[in-house]
Amino acid sequence: MPNENLPSLFTSPNRRELLKGFAALPLFANLTGCGSGGGSGEGDGTDNGGGSGGGGGNRVFMHPGLLHTEDDFTRMREKVAANAQPWISGWNALTASSRTNLGTPNPQATIIRGGDGENFRIMVEDMLRAYQGALRWKVSGDKAYADKAVLYLDSWASTMTTLGGNSDRFLAAGIYGYQWANAAEIMRTYEGWSQAGVARFQKWLLDIFYPMSHDFLVNHNGADITNYWANWDLCSICNILAIGVFCDRVDIYDEAVAYYKTGRGNGASAHNVYCWHPGHFGQWQEAGRDQGHSTLGPALAGPLCEMAWNQGDDLFGLDNNRFLAGAEYVAKANLTDANGSFYDMPFSVYANRQGTMTMMSTGGRPNLRYCWELIYNHYVNRKGLTAPWVAQMATLLRPEKDAWNGDQPSMGTLTFTRDPIATGAAPSGLTAHAANGSVELSWWGSAYATGYQVQRAASASGPFTTLGTVTEPRTWTDKPGDGVWHYRVVAKTAAGDLVGTSTERIALPSELRLHLPLNEGSGTSAADASGHGLKASLATGASWGAGRVSGSALALDGTSGHLVLPSGVMAGLSDFTIAVWVYWNSASTFGRVFDFGSSDIAYLALIPRDSSGHLRCSISGTTWYGEQTMAAESALPTGRWVHLAVTLAGTVGTLYVDGTAAATNSAISFAPFQLGDTSQNWLGRSQYSADPYFNGRLQDLRLYSGALSASQVAALAR
Repeated sequence: MPNENLPSLFTSPNRRELLKGFAALPLFANLTGCGSGGGSGEGDGTDNGGGSGGGGGNRVFMHPGLLHTEDDFTRMREKVAANAQPWISGWNALTASSRTNLGTPNPQATIIRGGDGENFRIMVEDMLRAYQGALRWKVSGDKAYADKAVLYLDSWASTMTTLGGNSDRFLAAGIYGYQWANAAEIMRTYEGWSQAGVARFQKWLLDIFYPMSHDFLVNHNGADITNYWANWDLCSICNILAIGVFCDRVDIYDEAVAYYKTGRGNGASAHNVYCWHPGHFGQWQEAGRDQGHSTLGPALAGPLCEMAWNQGDDLFGLDNNRFLAGAEYVAKANLTDANGSFYDMPFSVYANRQGTMTMMSTGGRPNLRYCWELIYNHYVNRKGLTAPWVAQMATLLRPEKDAWNGDQPSMGTLTFTRDPIATGAAPSGLTAHAANGSVELSWWGSAYATGYQVQRAASASGPFTTLGTVTEPRTWTDKPGDGVWHYRVVAKTAAGDLVGTSTERIALPSELRLHLPLNEGSGTSAADASGHGLKASLATGASWGAGRVSGSALALDGTSGHLVLPSGVMAGLSDFTIAVWVYWNSASTFGRVFDFGSSDIAYLALIPRDSSGHLRCSISGTTWYGEQTMAAESALPTGRWVHLAVTLAGTVGTLYVDGTAAATNSAISFAPFQLGDTSQNWLGRSQYSADPYFNGRLQDLRLYSGALSASQVAALAR
C-alpha cells in the first residue's frame, strides 16, 4: 500500500475543521511486563463453542488460542494421517512450500517499510518460515521444524530494535505483528523453547509492534480519520488482539475487541461494511478503491474474528453477521459466471476524505487471495449457514497454498477445514425494511436448503400464507397493502422444513414508534406515550420550562443540557418521520435539534443553522464528507415555536417547517437502518464535540416508521 497522507480532495471554507473527538486510550505504562493485565474481559455470553469465555478480570486465555487451538491441530493430524481430502491436499501444499525448508534466519536490527531503505521483505520471509515451520512441526511431530521455528523467533526478537518508514510502517506493525504472534503462539507449548525465549519475544512484540498499532488507532497518523481505509485499522486491531493473547494481557486484548465493536475508524465493524444491500450483501468499505485492497479486508477481518472466537468472543456474529455480509460481497465481486463474465454488483455512493466513489472498482479484478477457507468453514461448516459466494471462492482456490506477499497467513485448507455440520441452521437474521409501500426482506439461509418459502400472516401466531419460493439471492420484495404484517422464512431441505428463528413485524403505511410529549414539568426522565416504553433521560443542563400552549416543555441551556434517547431508536427503519416542536433562543451555528448516531462517523442530524445559514437535515455513514442533505433556504427562526418534521419515502427526503415543505432531495440513498443500533441518540447535542448545544425548548417529539403524507405533517403542525 502506498503512503496515504494525501492532501484533502475536499475544500469547504464554510465548514469548521473536524476534530478527532476520540478519547485516546492510554498507552499502557508497563509494556515490558506480561501478566494478567488490569482490564476486564469482554465476553458477551454467547455460547460459541470456543475458548475460555469472557467476563471480568478473571479471564484466563486459552493457549494455543490464536488462529489455531490444540483441537485444531489434533484434527489436522488425524485427517492427514487418514489421507482425507481436502486436508491432505493442504498438507501437500505446506510440504511443497520452499519456506518449510530448514533455512537460516536473516534478522535485521532495523526494518523499513515505505520510503528509502525499504527492506521489510527480509522480515516477511523469515516470519512466514517461522509460521509454516511451526505448522509442519504440529502436524508431523518432526522437532527439526520446531527447533528451526524457535531459531527464527529467537533471532528476530534478540536482533530487531526498530520498525520505521513512512506511514506504511503502521501497516508493517499490524500485518506482520499479528503473524509473528501467531507463529510464537503455536510454539509456546514446545519444550524446546525456553521461558526466557518466550519472555523475550513477548517483550519484543510489546515494545515494537504494539505501541505502533495502538497509536495508529488513537491518532491515525495525525490525519483525518476517514483518510485511512479499513485495512489500516483492521491490521492494527489484529495485531493488538494477537499480542494481548500471546502476552496474557487482558487489557490489550479488550482494547482490540472494543475498537472492532465501537471504534470510529473505517476498520470497525459498523464502518468496514458501509451499507447493506438486499440479500444481506454488505458493501465493503474499499470496494470503490480496487479489488486487491478490497479482498485484503476479509483476509484481515477473518483472522481477527477467528482469534477472538478461540478466546470466547463471537465477532463473526456481531450485528447480524455483518462480516459475512461483507465477505459475500467481496467474494462475488471477484468471481465470474458460467460465461466468464463478472457479476454486476450493487453499489451505494461512498464519500470520504479520499473522494467520492459512485461504482465498484474493477481495478485488480479478479483478486484471488488465499483467505476464504477460514470464512467458509466458520459460517457454513461450523455454524450451518449458507455462504454461496464465499463457498465458490473457497472451492476455486482450494487448496490454499503459500501466500508469497505475506499479507495473510497461508495454508488455510489444512488449518481451517472442518467436517460439515450435521444439519443446517434454520433461516435466521431476517430483516424487513418498508419503503414506499413495499417490504424488502433479507435473511441468512441454511447450509442444506434447496430453497426458501417466504410466508406472511396478519398475526404473529399465524396462520401464515406462502408468498413464493426463492433460492438465491435470499431476498423477497412484497407489497401487502396497508395493515400490520408478520413475515417468516422456511427452509426446504431433504430432511424436512426448517422454520426461521425470527419473525419480522411491519406496519403500513406508518406506525408511531416513539412519542415523547416532553411536558412532565419535573423529574429527570421523559415518558414515552407510544406504549413502547422508550423512556428518555434528561442530562445535566436539561430542565423544564414553559410549554407551547400551556404546561411544560423540555428546556435546554445551550451549555450541556440534552435529552438522551434509548439505544437503537432508529434501528431497522427505512421510511420514517420525525416531528417536533422547537423554540430556539440563540442562532448559533452547527448546533442540533436532534442527532442520532454512534459517533461523528455515522449519524442522522437536524441542524438549525449551518455555516451557510440554512436549516438542514443530513444523514451520513462517513462523517460530513458523505452527508446526504435536505436544506431549507434559511435558518430555523428564533424566538417563537416552530414545528419541524423530516420524512423519508424511498429515496425522497423532505424537510417541513410549520407544516410546509421547505426542502426536498430525491436522492437520499442512505436510510437509518444502515446506521445500525445507534448508541448516541440525542436531542440538543451533536456527535461533533466542538458543536454548540441547543439553547431553547422542545416539545412533542414523534418518531414514526413510515413517511407521513404532507397533509398528515400539516395536521401535526396545527
